[in-house]
Formats: sequence, structure tokens, C-alpha cells
Amino acid sequence: MTSTEERLAAIRGGVPPRRHNARTIAALTGNPGCTRRAVLDGAGVDKPKLAELIGFPARFGQSRFAITRGNAFEAQVKADGGAELLRLVAERLGVPVPAAASWTDLGDGVEDDTAARHRRSAALLTDATPGGADDIAALFDHPLLGLDVAGRRVHLEPDLVAARLAGRFHVVEIKSFPVVDGQADPAKVSAAAIQAAVYVLALRELLAAAGHDPELVSHDAVLVCPRDFANQPVASLVDVRKQLLVLRRQLDRMARVDALLAAVPEDFTADLTAEPTALLAALSGVPARYAPDCLAACELAYFCRDEARGHTGALGRPVREALGGVAEVDAVLALAAGERAAEPGQEEAAALLRAAARLRADALAGTPA
Repeated sequence: MTSTEERLAAIRGGVPPRRHNARTIAALTGNPGCTRRAVLDGAGVDKPKLAELIGFPARFGQSRFAITRGNAFEAQVKADGGAELLRLVAERLGVPVPAAASWTDLGDGVEDDTAARHRRSAALLTDATPGGADDIAALFDHPLLGLDVAGRRVHLEPDLVAARLAGRFHVVEIKSFPVVDGQADPAKVSAAAIQAAVYVLALRELLAAAGHDPELVSHDAVLVCPRDFANQPVASLVDVRKQLLVLRRQLDRMARVDALLAAVPEDFTADLTAEPTALLAALSGVPARYAPDCLAACELAYFCRDEARGHTGALGRPVREALGGVAEVDAVLALAAGERAAEPGQEEAAALLRAAARLRADALAGTPA
């Protein structure tokens, strides 16, 4: 064990690291500038349990009803060897619907043997690399892919991979949130896109390791959802190139865990057997970068929000960045009222705040600006 591995083990209290999946990897990209989150995820700390221990439990996650509904919709879409799914994907890609397609369940018979599933997935997917327009279409259910996260191998299972359609591989994500009048919840589509990007990156790495062109994996993922609250499926294309760039940057950052640990106190711990007061003090010693959208993606967001009370970061990234380094709300109000002189580098922000204060006063007084 290296000194880095020893320190990461000490941070989480010597317990085995929590396993990542596509959902947690996708969440890593939500706030790439947060050192606190990167260190905890790099060490494999169980953040949900940590949040409960310190008195700020997470308030998001899928309900049992949503999980059951999602599983039922996925089973419906995949019925009859994926015939309906094949039609949806082909039509969305703008290619003729194949008369026939092979269907391979890569989880069949080896569910409890992760290594065997991964070897089988790698062998069959690389053998199915598109080689021409005349190739027979192929659908792969329950493939098991791999990705390195902070020096550890993580196994991932996309909903489905479609091969040899339009000459490329396509990752298919099946979600149970509805598309109403051609529109879906933007936040849910965004979450699905970054999760699909995780699978695209893993599949590209698999092909590259086998000597194939990784660009054979399309950056257009296929999102399948129910239409208008019914169970009729509809497919959409989601371009995940932007998400791939963000994902690569964050994974590269977490791979350089030594640099992250350099900004962390030597005695920092997130040991779940420690006293809550000790955990609170330890967390406060690691810099965070709270923003309101953390509430939908990070288990420690409520603690960080409480910690950021009175700071401009709690108002969102646009506000924090527009204020040019004015970190405290009290300082913002004082600058706006002209009660405080601007420090070096704050002159532009101070001028904007005073102008905004004058406009607000004029509006409240009912006089022209």
C-alpha cells in the first residue's frame, strides 16, 4: 500500500471504500471545483452516512415507487428481444429499421461473477465493432464496462448498447420521466446526459484498449422515455460531447489525488466511528465550493449550505462571480450603501453595487432612474 492509499484509508477510517456507479460518477461533475467533495469521493467515503452523522441528512434520491415504475418501463421497452427498442433507435438515427438484429444479454448466467461478466462484455463488444453498412444490427443488454475513478476500477452497467446501427455503437439510456408535448424536465435530461457520457467514455476506453477507434462510439446517446405520462416509449438523441469534456477533466483531477490531499490537513478524517463534533470540525478544515445546485447532487449539500450562510456563494455561482471576490453578504450590503471602502480588486464590483442600490431606491421611490 502506498502512502497515498494509506492516507485515503485513514480518512475513511480504514473501512472499505464505497463503490462508485454511473450515477455517483455523473454527480462528481456537478461541482468540479469543490476540494471537499473531490477528497471524500477520492477516498470512497460513504457521504450519505457521514451527512446523517453530522445532522445534515441528504434529502434527495429515488423513491421506491419511481424505481418500480422505471424497472417496469424498462422491461416493457426491452420486451420481445428489443424489437420495439430497435425500431425506436433506428428511426431516431435516421436509418432503415433492420429486418433482424441479434440480442445478447451479457448478464445472463454470470450475475454473481463480476470479473467474468466484464471479460465477456469486453470480448463480445469488441468483436461486434462496426465494420460496414451490411453488418447485422446487434443489441447488448446488461453489458459491464469499467472506468478508473481516483485510482480504483469501477464497474458500470448501462441500460443497453446498440451496435452496428448507422455504423457506430450507441449507448441507450431508458428513463421513466415523461416527455410531455415534446419536452422533458431539463434537469432530468441533463442528469441523464452526464450519466450517458459516463458509459460512452467507458465504452470508448474499452475499444481503445482493444486497438479499435474509440470514435466508433457515438457521442449521440439515445434517451428513451414514456410519452405524455403514458407507457408509449419515445426516443430522443442527446449530444454528450460537452458532458464528456467535463467528465474527463474531473476524473483527471481525481486521478491526481496527491495534489488534492496537499490542501487537506494531515489529521483530516471522515471516520464514521468518530464523534459528530469531531467530524464537523474536520470537514470545516477542508475548503468547499457550495452553490445552490449542490442540493440536487451532493449528500453533504445541506451542511455546506449551513456553513455558507452569510456568504455570497450561497446565492449561486453567477452572484459569487459577478461580485468579484466579495465573499460576505454583509460586505456586499456595506459596499452598496457606500459605508465601506472597496479593497483592491473590488472597485468594479463596488461601483456596480452602488449603481444597483441607486436604481433600487429610485424604483421604490417611484422616480425615474
